[in-house]
Amino acid sequence: MNGLPTADFFAFESLLDPKEQAKLAELRAFLATEIAPYASEWWNKAEFPAHILPKLAALELSTPAQRGYSNLFAGLVIAEMTRVDTSIATFFLVHHDLFVESLYGFGSAGQKERLLEDAASLRITGAFALTEPGHGSDVAGGMETRARRISSATGKSDAGGDAWVLNGAKRWIGNGTFCDYMLVWARDESAGADGLPGAVRGFIVDASLPGVSRSRIENKIALRTVQNADIVFEDVQVAEADRFAGINSFEDTNRLLRGSRIMVAWQAVGQQLAAFDVARQYAVERRQFGRPLAKFQLIQQQLVTMLGNAVASMGMMARLAQLQDDGAADMPQVALAKSYTSARMRETVALGRSILGGNGIVTDYRMAKIFADAEAIFTYEGSYEINTLIVGRAVTGVSAIV
Repeated sequence: MNGLPTADFFAFESLLDPKEQAKLAELRAFLATEIAPYASEWWNKAEFPAHILPKLAALELSTPAQRGYSNLFAGLVIAEMTRVDTSIATFFLVHHDLFVESLYGFGSAGQKERLLEDAASLRITGAFALTEPGHGSDVAGGMETRARRISSATGKSDAGGDAWVLNGAKRWIGNGTFCDYMLVWARDESAGADGLPGAVRGFIVDASLPGVSRSRIENKIALRTVQNADIVFEDVQVAEADRFAGINSFEDTNRLLRGSRIMVAWQAVGQQLAAFDVARQYAVERRQFGRPLAKFQLIQQQLVTMLGNAVASMGMMARLAQLQDDGAADMPQVALAKSYTSARMRETVALGRSILGGNGIVTDYRMAKIFADAEAIFTYEGSYEINTLIVGRAVTGVSAIV
């Protein structure tokens, strides 16, 4: 609001260089004209606006760190997208920070040549298929999707074969209903040293292959614009050339998950910025008992608590971005950031919804959408509880998970 300080109360954006500040301003202008006026309608209808993808690609913000931008800038990009629409930010995160980053990190020269430019430019879209119907937090050890190596000529098992057959199911796969390709994680049926199914493999799967079936998950109360899917693989044959050669164990996934978890923590920041923006404007403009809500002491206290939560979360994330720049951000630090910011977010959006009273439960006033979408952030990329236990293990040396 004109004349009032922004939710970036400690001016973290001033840490960006001029080029990054200009690019962030360009992103804000795009979001204000192309996303903000329509986001609630898309959310209400549970429709994904595929028509905006060329304009989104034109911003050239795919994997900012790969383009030479700082990690702080990359985080603020996700926070700003979330500030306007969490669903669009989630699409961007899944496609770029998981699928495209996996091509950069694990793709062969041939895979990069074939897919990377089109994926970074959103001419093709990708998904990240890890979670399963029966396995979320425990998918590392409980993965049931299987990959069997075969000879494509005979269709029979062959340790040195040139193809793989995938069988299994995945759930909660963002972009899963419409993506062109997906990174699918499966356990190699070949026995390890203990006689059990062996290493976790990653495959680039063309979503149009025979045996791939996809269905949209309905009746969500959060991220309704995001097209989450249940995906089933029945004897899906994938060429050896489409296996990620750089992925040989679940530890390799942690590199990707660490980065995406950081971005989800930035989403928790963006949710708080959005909640503060909406609540403050409402408090200043809404009149009760003959005066603006903002003149009531309890309302001011709630707004200040919301602002404090947002600033504290931004401070933690700004420091984490510095650690990323130094190559020193480890998983316990990332887990603390995700658990802390998401807990502060939950309190912040609840206070914002309270300030709007009855208007806080209809999407006409945005706050209901912000409030609902926060629940997804609280849970995905490691629930609050799982991230807390990761940190607990780090600080005590004792695991409460396994």
